[in-house]
Amino acid sequence: MRNFSKLLTSNVVAQVIGLLVYPILTRIYAPEDFGLLNLFLSIGGVLVIISVAEYYYAIVLPKEDKDADAVLGVGFVCLIMVSVLIAISSLFSDYIAAIFKTPSLASYYWLMPFYVFALGAWNLLNYWHIRQKEYSPISRYQISQNVLSSGGKLAFGYGGILHGGMIYSVVIAPMLSLLTSVLGCRKKLQKMVREVSWNDIKKQAVVYRNFPCFVLPRSFVNILAGQMPVLLLTPFFGAKVVGFLSLAILLGYTPIGTITRAIYQVMYQHTMDRVHSSQPIGGIFKRFLLLASIVVIPAFAILWFFLPDLTSWLLGSEWWISGEYIRWMLPWLYVSLLSCSINFLFDVFMKQQWGLFFEIVLAVMRVGGLLIGIMANDFTLAIICYSFGTMLALVMQIVWMLVQVHRYDCSLDNAKD
Repeated sequence: MRNFSKLLTSNVVAQVIGLLVYPILTRIYAPEDFGLLNLFLSIGGVLVIISVAEYYYAIVLPKEDKDADAVLGVGFVCLIMVSVLIAISSLFSDYIAAIFKTPSLASYYWLMPFYVFALGAWNLLNYWHIRQKEYSPISRYQISQNVLSSGGKLAFGYGGILHGGMIYSVVIAPMLSLLTSVLGCRKKLQKMVREVSWNDIKKQAVVYRNFPCFVLPRSFVNILAGQMPVLLLTPFFGAKVVGFLSLAILLGYTPIGTITRAIYQVMYQHTMDRVHSSQPIGGIFKRFLLLASIVVIPAFAILWFFLPDLTSWLLGSEWWISGEYIRWMLPWLYVSLLSCSINFLFDVFMKQQWGLFFEIVLAVMRVGGLLIGIMANDFTLAIICYSFGTMLALVMQIVWMLVQVHRYDCSLDNAKD
């Protein structure tokens, strides 16, 4: 609870800083600017997933620290290779922008390799800190990154750099925060570089090959399906309408993501400690699901009645529709909080192939929902179907994970008998 509180507090502070500037940003930047930003982030999000082949999830798993350090090395090798390939792809930025029918993207695509490297490197360091139960560096990064990003958006906006100002900010902020984090643990990293050999790195790459084989496709499908509203709806409905939706997703999912990241990081490490010592884990997850539901369901029921007026008051009358979109997202957001907080169980039980299966089901449900709205030429219907399909797929995933937890606890009881 202490570690969770530390991470949650830093997450809340960081996200509040980010959200407080949006009533100002919506009065500086146009909806098209938000649409361009979210298209950049959507493409970048997919590339970040590929960049480290999801090896960072495996850093928590080894019993020996030297093996964990070798896994970290595997991730950095992958990250460097992918970042170079993305830099080469920037030579074809005009063609990439044409695919999404957003010509202005070509002017900023050259920033993509810097964005991907910064976020990929932090993903690796983040789980390295989690393994060592060092939560203060994680807290500092989260706060500094949001402060720099929010301050940059305001500075570029007031400086007149409107069309790409927010993109510059989301690239520069994680790079500076990453630099600060690396300097803070440079001695440990230098020691790791000296002690970990290429043979160690190659060995761990093979030991945890399930992560690039199953977790990477799972995460790729997840992030691609998650970004599908932006990627798929922009060509049909335009950047302005998608800009309203992008802000709705940001405002709706940011609080949920803030909570789930803190729960996930602490529960992952705590669960592995109990598994390594052959202790039951079912009680942890039952209590979490019960308490989360008791808090979230009444809160969301109240928000349903006020969201459009609230977004209109905060962001300006033009943005009331974003609140309407959030209303339809509430069932999805509730189930997402439960599922995303505990989906590390696929890795704990080394059932990554099942994780990939559920992500494919989720992607099919999401894309199907969007296609219904596109065929009906109804943007709101697309969001409703997307949210409902996401909720159903995540409920199936939660049920499966709870069954695995029950089987694990029963196996411990049988072993005692």
